[in-house]
Amino acid sequence: MPNKKKKHIIKKVLPGSIAEELEMEAGDKLLAIDNTEIEDIFDYQFLIQDTYIEVLIEKPDGEQWLLEVDKEFDEDLGIEFENGLMDEYRHCHNKCIFCFIDQMPKGMRDTLYFKDDDSRLSFLQGNYVTLTNMSDHDIDRICRYHLSPINISFQTMNPDLRCKMLNNRFAGEALKKVDVLKEAGIEMNGQIVLCKGVNDGKELEFSITELMKYLPELKSVSVVPVGLSKYREGLYPLEPFTKEDACQVIDMIEKYQAICYEKYGLHFIHASDEWYILAGREMPEEDRYDGYLQLENGVGMLRLLLDEFHEALGQSPARDLPPREVSIATGRLPFPYIKRMAQELMDAYPQITIHVYPITNYFFGETITVSGLLTGQDIFAQLKDKSLGEALYLPQNILRSGEDVLLDDITVSDLEKALQVPINIVKSNGCDFVSAFLD
Repeated sequence: MPNKKKKHIIKKVLPGSIAEELEMEAGDKLLAIDNTEIEDIFDYQFLIQDTYIEVLIEKPDGEQWLLEVDKEFDEDLGIEFENGLMDEYRHCHNKCIFCFIDQMPKGMRDTLYFKDDDSRLSFLQGNYVTLTNMSDHDIDRICRYHLSPINISFQTMNPDLRCKMLNNRFAGEALKKVDVLKEAGIEMNGQIVLCKGVNDGKELEFSITELMKYLPELKSVSVVPVGLSKYREGLYPLEPFTKEDACQVIDMIEKYQAICYEKYGLHFIHASDEWYILAGREMPEEDRYDGYLQLENGVGMLRLLLDEFHEALGQSPARDLPPREVSIATGRLPFPYIKRMAQELMDAYPQITIHVYPITNYFFGETITVSGLLTGQDIFAQLKDKSLGEALYLPQNILRSGEDVLLDDITVSDLEKALQVPINIVKSNGCDFVSAFLD
């Protein structure tokens, strides 16, 4: 029998699932599949693929059941675990010069200070990993199970500079793991956090040309500007980028996009939306984003939002709406686009009045302009004397996933009471934007 030290507690059994049919219940413990102890979610996902498997579980009273399962290939059992990773999360041991967590003020909830660098979260949730926390065993399992995509924080392809940026003497050597992943045909995406005077200019150009060697397995690489909060005392001195810097970054990226597209049919290297706003340039057209592979890094998010909005507004049937006055609060980064969308909607429906308010991030510092890092206290302070109408709309990305709590632990209901207005949360897509005001 397998070693039963690891017992993965089942949190939920989905209705109509194989697990429900076999009388598995919340609180049961999964011990093994096909006599193999399960280390983590990688093993579980791999072992349940076969059409016939034997599942060993332990009931709360200690009784063990060996269940024989006939199913479709790759069909899930229909269970969720208390720990989605089925193992402890791996902490990042780097001291990156650009790490935003090191720029957080004291006194916030503990979870905001946890630095993950876990390749399994890269596969499951799209997190980016530095490779420095991955053992040969981890790489072997990724290749054996053919887990894709793996998202990698490159920062630079200069090994010595990478050691400096990550404050880890093994960071340069870790880049060799990318060769192993490419050889195994593992799909990857990459990220470069650009720091002025460090890995930009000629260093960025060198990194782009080196990363192109990993095409087509490496599908995309995003270039994002470092986020600088006001809490940087004692940290590596970094400066914000200027409009001229942004223009230079975009010009370089667009030059290599043309080269990559001609050779591989992919634009490959992408500038995040911040660069285009800082440069005062219009966002690229949809085709340049290769299917929006880097949305989580803010690459193409505003282009997609605009296109979805225009499509939804164009398909919206004529209707007789009662007069309404409402408001929207957003970060300074997306504000020009949200303002444009609100104006177009008011032009189409004159009976609707929409006030759009940009919120300056005084909590983290005025250089932080994204909506996802806004706090309840900044929203309240800047809206308390404003005309909000009958409802205030806020973007979903200001909230902790699945909850109604902002970064500073102020809840939506707290804000509603403080501002004396109902608050509606709008999902981050253009169709929902239209529906929020018309339906």
